[in-house]
Amino acid sequence: MNPQTFIFYGRSGCGKGTQANLLIEYLKKGDPKRKVLYAETGDLLRAFAAQDGYSNKLVRNVLDTGGLLPEFMPIFVWSRFLAEQMTSDNHLVFDGICRRLSEAPILDSALKFYGREKPIVILIEVSRDWAKARLLARRRSDDDSAEIERRLAWYEKDVIPTMKFFENNPDYRFLKINGEQVIEKVHQEIIEKIKL
Repeated sequence: MNPQTFIFYGRSGCGKGTQANLLIEYLKKGDPKRKVLYAETGDLLRAFAAQDGYSNKLVRNVLDTGGLLPEFMPIFVWSRFLAEQMTSDNHLVFDGICRRLSEAPILDSALKFYGREKPIVILIEVSRDWAKARLLARRRSDDDSAEIERRLAWYEKDVIPTMKFFENNPDYRFLKINGEQVIEKVHQEIIEKIKL
């Protein structure tokens, strides 16, 4: 097996993080000698915000108020992660990366720089109503109805056009997965479609 790159997309509540972690376990089991890097932009931003410094404080303030960071900041955190962690031989799994169209060519240039061939984009497809019901059922403090509507609207306005960049790019494999199934079935469909 050659080193593989996976980029997860899908509406909030679709289970991207769960499926990314199941894929990581699958990769580790099937290819135990190769390291798997996992870059989840939200985690990287929260780790950055927890540090001391002026930029860190500004990021913390935006995250605390549910605002949208300027494009350079998510690009900075995942670019730094890649620069510090990448090797020539690791698998790479992205979750929550590249949510705005202006970021897509930057990620594309990074993957080409690292010689990553035919990255696989995995779209976990769920309807807006299905996602909203799942998010409301979590009963998290940041999952009130207005906030959920805001996130789902932002996905349609910004994230879908970004995905099209990869879907229409012959350098990528773009897979659509039915996310409205039990977790195990979603994982099974991913494994069947990536055919490693």
